[in-house]
Order: sequence, then C-alpha cells, then structure tokens
Amino acid sequence: QVHLVESGGGLVQAGDSLRLACTASQGSIRSYAVGWFRGPPRKGSTFVAALNWNGGQTWYSRPVKGRFDISRDNARNVVYLQMNNLQLEDSGVYYCAADTGSGSDYADEYDYWGQGTQVTVSS
Repeated sequence: QVHLVESGGGLVQAGDSLRLACTASQGSIRSYAVGWFRGPPRKGSTFVAALNWNGGQTWYSRPVKGRFDISRDNARNVVYLQMNNLQLEDSGVYYCAADTGSGSDYADEYDYWGQGTQVTVSS
C-alpha cells in the first residue's frame, strides 16, 4: 500500500507556470504508474497526464498536450507535473494516483489516490 501526497498548488495568473509534486508518505511509488487528474477524485475526475513506472511512456489529455510535462525521479520517489502557460480552465483540485498496472487515462484503473492540491488560475 502507498499513501500519496501532492504539493505545489497555488494561485497564479493566466500564462504563469506551476510544478506539482507527488510523493509517498508511506511506501514507494517507484514501481507504480502514476497519473494526474483534476477533481473530483476517482470516478468523475478529468484525466490530465500519466506515465508508466520508469517514465518511458507518457500520456496527456488533448487540452494540456504541449503545455504540461509529466516526469518522475524514482531515486527521490517523486513524480512531477510541470504546468506551463496555465489557463483559467486548468483551475481545480489536482490529484495524483498510483496504478499497479502499466498506466492509463482511466481513473478506475488507479488503486491509490492522494488528497489533492488546489490550483487556481486567475485572469
């Protein structure tokens, strides 16, 4: 079992950047695929980005492709979501989730979820 913790959210203006981080307060995420979703958590969430256990495969939703970058540092047990050129519609609570499988853009496939971090983009 793994307990996920998100950080890095905040209030920014449109066009600004933020970097979210997902770490494990208990356990390790090194062997998991990890995804980022915008709330509400689990069913009903909006897929943002995901990567497999070693970062060799990534997925992005169409609205964020080219603006967001997902990466991981398994030595430090952390997954990042670099968000550039933020837009008003990017606002929401961002959750990271861990998948014991190979990773996907379906929230139902993810087994563990963090508590979320708020991102607010103002004009």
